[in-house]
Amino acid sequence: MPDSSHRTPEESPSASSGCEAVTPRYEVEEMPPLREAIVLGVQHVLVMMASNVTIPIILATAIGATTGESAFLVQVALLVAGLTTLMQTIGFGPVGSRLPIVQGTSFGFLVVSIPLAQQYGIAAVFGGAIFAGLVQVVLGFSLRWLRKLFPPLVSGIVVLVIGIGLLPTGMQLYGGGNGAEDFGSWDNLGLATLVLVVMLAFYRYGRGVFAASSVLIALVVGYLAAIPTGKVDFTQIEDAAWFAVPMPLEFGLEFPAAAIIGMGAMAIATSIETIGDLSAITKSGAGREVTDRELSGGVLADGVATAFASLFSALPNTSFGQNVGLVAFTGVMSRHVVSIGACFLILLGLFPKLAAVIAAMPSAVIGGAAVVMFGMLIGAGIKLLAETRLDRHDLLVIAASIGVGQGIAAVPVVVELVPETLRVLLISGIVPAAALAVILNLARPKPG
Repeated sequence: MPDSSHRTPEESPSASSGCEAVTPRYEVEEMPPLREAIVLGVQHVLVMMASNVTIPIILATAIGATTGESAFLVQVALLVAGLTTLMQTIGFGPVGSRLPIVQGTSFGFLVVSIPLAQQYGIAAVFGGAIFAGLVQVVLGFSLRWLRKLFPPLVSGIVVLVIGIGLLPTGMQLYGGGNGAEDFGSWDNLGLATLVLVVMLAFYRYGRGVFAASSVLIALVVGYLAAIPTGKVDFTQIEDAAWFAVPMPLEFGLEFPAAAIIGMGAMAIATSIETIGDLSAITKSGAGREVTDRELSGGVLADGVATAFASLFSALPNTSFGQNVGLVAFTGVMSRHVVSIGACFLILLGLFPKLAAVIAAMPSAVIGGAAVVMFGMLIGAGIKLLAETRLDRHDLLVIAASIGVGQGIAAVPVVVELVPETLRVLLISGIVPAAALAVILNLARPKPG
């Protein structure tokens, strides 16, 4: 057997299906050489950092939080992301997929969290999130019996919709970040394009660790190139503390009915997204279906992570699609690599000064890599769909579910008259697409 360090995540013929099978650079249980594993782990941290710290900042701004409160929310977001990622990669009992899944602050819950925090206070967000975690735990224990609802056709649609839905976010970062005064400026576009070109060049022409860490190399190059342009804000680095241990229940817990209903409904949406991420990472990274054990454990970990995050006054956690795309891009399926990345996140959560250095990375730099990471999810969805010999009914399922789901996501005003809780689920795009795909697939006409 050839040494694993010389593998490339290329395709090789599969004798059983006539399709092409994915050969990972490193398998799930393989541990790369420590020096390489550390580099690959840091790469995961950099890819998810912007999203993970942006969400608590958005919430803090929306509720008029003080600078100290905002800094605390960012700190616990990093610490909790590291701890909950370890729940996925290492696991305990039935909890955890034991796959290279990175957990982080959920964008999905943000649309519910802002109005809840504004009306009832931020403690209501954390109280509702505990209930949301319980909902996901129930779903996790039920997935073994619900697996038949998510064959490759349905899973492929879900993964495809996740990737399509994330592309606007990737392009917003590419242009400099949503709301940036210089959005779309030549400086931003130049930085993002530099990162994109460097990443693709190292991936194509690099060897060994240089190919596997092409994203990290590109982000470092982009970061250094951004400094002379004045796009790196060193003020927040200077103001950050060197060491701080966050205390649990900093903002307390409250349980108004609106929080229970809204956060509980979003738990269903994020569970569907996690199912898609789990399906995508095994298909694109290892060329196989996700197992019942991995699927159930992954959703259970999502639920436990969300409830656990609330105790530390961190927003709900979920699997990160961009890191799934990174695994697909590099072919590094090792869960130990992601565990190392999780340890770095924990350190960043305890040493805010270090976290501020990474958090200061300009949005355009992240965007140069993000557009490819999100695009890889689209590729994974297409690969899942390609496993099914699509008949006319399958094409109808794809057309109706993606058409309606992404149509609503693209034009959310179309459901403006729908009750708020249901509207939040619909505009995600994922929930209506998944619901239609499941229903239409079950309604398949009998042969003959």
